[in-house]
Amino acid sequence: MRHVDFSSLHRSTVGFDRLFNMLDGLGQPDGGTTYPPYNIERTGEDAYRISMAVAGFSETEISIEAHRNVLTVKGERGNESAGEGSELLYRGIASRAFERRFQLADHVEVVGANLKNGLLHIDLKRNIPEEHKPRKIEISAAPAQAKQIEANTVN
Repeated sequence: MRHVDFSSLHRSTVGFDRLFNMLDGLGQPDGGTTYPPYNIERTGEDAYRISMAVAGFSETEISIEAHRNVLTVKGERGNESAGEGSELLYRGIASRAFERRFQLADHVEVVGANLKNGLLHIDLKRNIPEEHKPRKIEISAAPAQAKQIEANTVN
């Protein structure tokens, strides 16, 4: 993949360094991690849901952590045996540990999470504080000030 040069954008923007670093990181290979599969969907104007297929994991084997603008989902299964007196001939259900990270936009918070039918649903909501919402700025008319022109008079 080609490298994109953001230097021209740095000249005219302020405070977007994290965004440019994130875009730069998209071009880096991530090792081809595709486990576990997930969906990201918009469920409302300011609501989102991440759904991850975590078949075979229980609530105690999955941890979810939100720190700054990064959501981390980790899953780690304990040692399991096929059962008393039986041996596993084929393992088609993945039981490996995983860690998946999601970059969250500013003011996006985790509302809740639930595990149902092998799917982990994480609900997110964007809560923009009042001081960051657009507001109307009134323009006041300044009182007119009379300017005097000084003239040099010769007598």
